[in-house]
Amino acid sequence: MSFPAQLLSEIIKGEVRFNEPMHKHTSWHIGGTADIFVLPGDIVDLREALSLARRCELPVSIIGNGTNLLVSDLGVRGMVIKIGPGLSRIEVRGERIQVGAGVPLPRLAAVAMRSSLSGFEFLAGIPGTVGGALVMNAGANGCAVGERVRQVTAVDFEGKEVQLNNQELEFSYRCSCLIRRKLIVAEVEFEGIPGNADAIKAKMDSYLERRRKTQPLEYPNAGSVFKNPTGDSAGKLIEQSGCKGMREGNIQVSPCHANFFVNLGGGTAQQVLALVEKVQQRVFEKFGCKLIMEVQKLGEF
Repeated sequence: MSFPAQLLSEIIKGEVRFNEPMHKHTSWHIGGTADIFVLPGDIVDLREALSLARRCELPVSIIGNGTNLLVSDLGVRGMVIKIGPGLSRIEVRGERIQVGAGVPLPRLAAVAMRSSLSGFEFLAGIPGTVGGALVMNAGANGCAVGERVRQVTAVDFEGKEVQLNNQELEFSYRCSCLIRRKLIVAEVEFEGIPGNADAIKAKMDSYLERRRKTQPLEYPNAGSVFKNPTGDSAGKLIEQSGCKGMREGNIQVSPCHANFFVNLGGGTAQQVLALVEKVQQRVFEKFGCKLIMEVQKLGEF
């Protein structure tokens, strides 16, 4: 069955684009084109797009802010749905915060601070969105986003809504059950800890200052490339293996933070993967440790 593109444009309130350059939607500024690119206006749009794609047997990929993502130079076939501004409602009810999956993490941290709710300070400098953060249980400074989750409203690839509580999400280090169960986050209920807004802001500022001093924020990057091995630091192992500054084309292991690969301009996905392999090999030869990519791949590799 051919895909009824005109019908999709008519039934959803959000945007539908064709042959969309994916480098516009990743923090690495890398990626070929997506055949069909959808920005849902709300959860109804999300369900409609998924349902239509399923009826047409069209492959679907879901992205957030593209901050932990490597998109193929060859692009992405089928439909890419970006969970963004259309799902970005925030509502504070006492110690609970109801948040759309498209809300940027720094915005969530700021709203929590203004509401004198602690527990979200570590999110202040993380550039992703709530939905993507939940899928990977994103974290920093010894905290992880899953710790504050009470309930999630998700949608499966047939367009049906599902409710999950914290235990059902099976959070662990940089992991949840959402990918395995093929569920797309639409909305999250968080629970904060009552605190003092000034003290919360001070902690957020300290985290942001540390980030500015220790991360290469001046170049496009995707955050940490590798997961930390149990009881160790991927960045430390990479640095001690002599990989800082190593390059493959226009992709470089950052001289500032060894677990960040920066795009010096015009870098490609293939260059990223070639550098990943070189670094993995160096670290394995020196420490016998196989580093595992934290960044997710999308598209034709």
